[in-house]
Amino acid sequence: MTIERRTVLAGLGALSLGTLPLPAFAQGAPEKSKLVLGVGGRALLYYLPLAIADRRGFFKEQGLEVEINDFAGGARSLQALVGGSVDVVAGAYEHTIRMQAKAQDIRAVVEMGRFPGIVIAARKEVAARIKSPADFRGVKIGVTAPGSSTALTVQYAMVKAGLKATDAPIIGIGGGASAVAAVVQGQVDVISHLDPVVSKLEADGLITTLIDTRTEAGTRALFGGSNPAAVIYSRQEFIEKNPNTMQRVVNACVKALKWLETATPDQVADTVPPEYHLGDRAVYLQAVAKLKESYSRTGIASLEGMQSVLDVLKQLDPELATATVDLSKTFNPAFAQKAGA
Repeated sequence: MTIERRTVLAGLGALSLGTLPLPAFAQGAPEKSKLVLGVGGRALLYYLPLAIADRRGFFKEQGLEVEINDFAGGARSLQALVGGSVDVVAGAYEHTIRMQAKAQDIRAVVEMGRFPGIVIAARKEVAARIKSPADFRGVKIGVTAPGSSTALTVQYAMVKAGLKATDAPIIGIGGGASAVAAVVQGQVDVISHLDPVVSKLEADGLITTLIDTRTEAGTRALFGGSNPAAVIYSRQEFIEKNPNTMQRVVNACVKALKWLETATPDQVADTVPPEYHLGDRAVYLQAVAKLKESYSRTGIASLEGMQSVLDVLKQLDPELATATVDLSKTFNPAFAQKAGA
């Protein structure tokens, strides 16, 4: 471990353990009660805590009216935040690192997923010749959107297998029914995607799973450790101007995480809109059961996981290879700590 990394982790450890002073949160009304939130595929189980917070009225309990804008992938929702059309984003944690490296102060405030929940699989018809990421050269790979966490994960798997991240075309196929159709119609031969899409394809016998990060074991097999997934993030300027609002957003998300700890798959399926089931409630129930392990328990990202994501990005992105990123500026645990107190 380099001196720089030791220093970063030491600072993060102090922050995570609460030994650094936390910002003072007023107990008054939210500064901004109406929020626009961007997300890349709201029906995906990757973002289930967000759906629960919304559908079970946890945002409303906090005095918030949250308008959720759905985009084709996480990269698009990040663009919307930078462009100012949304206030906050439910997206992959890695986006905060990328933006800090570009001197844009975007920070996560609550972790929703502690494991990526991403599955990399080959279409059944080509599974005999595509048995691992080492076989991905020239293969069309379907992801939610280029630049998203699904793209990052499959590109990392390729690099780990000895290929270059650019050795295969990355094709955005969206989420939900459009992703299922891309596989059924043979538009892609490999898919890097999320549930319930993956479970639907598995149940229909359309794919052969190669890598599965829905569990801790699968995540460690690929990344060597934990790897934070979905978070809520925003511009630091917005967070500083609206601390009460952000605290209430985090309160709702942490309540959703706590609800998910004991909820049954049937309770989850009854909570979300029926269209989230992709026409097959039984498969949706199976997907929820598989993913329960992946959701955060505390809303706070682990230091190990944050460093893991940075290490992956340094391998994949030439602009990040030599960049110095202060990880303590990518995730602020104070809101989740207060919500869980």
